[in-house]
Amino acid sequence: MRKTGILNAQLARAINGLGHTDTFAVADCGLPIPAGVEVVDLALVFGVPRFADVVEAILDEVVVEGAVVATQAPDEVALLCDDPTRVDHEDLKQALADCKFVVRTGETTPYANIIFRSGVPF
Repeated sequence: MRKTGILNAQLARAINGLGHTDTFAVADCGLPIPAGVEVVDLALVFGVPRFADVVEAILDEVVVEGAVVATQAPDEVALLCDDPTRVDHEDLKQALADCKFVVRTGETTPYANIIFRSGVPF
C-alpha cells in the first residue's frame, strides 16, 4: 500500500499516463464532460471532496506548465494556479474534448473548473 500521494487507483493511473503538454481538468460536479473523455469521478456528495483539496493533492504530484480558467470563475479558483489563461466558459467546455481525463469533484461553486497542461520536471 502507498504511504503518500494519490491513493485513488484510477486517478494515480491517469496521472502516471500524462506526457509533456497533455491536458487534464479538475471540475465541479456540474460540468458537462464530452463523450469519450475519461472521467475520474471522486464526487461523493455535494461539497465532498472540495475542488481546492483535489487541486492541491494533484499539484503535489504533477508538473504543470499552464492552466486555463473561465473568465466567469471566481478569484479563489484562479488563485489555485499560477497565471492562468482566462477564456469564456463555453470555450473552456470545448477544450475539454482534448483532455486526457477530467477529475470530477463534489464542488458546487459555479465555474470551479481548471484545465491544466502537463509539464516536465527538467
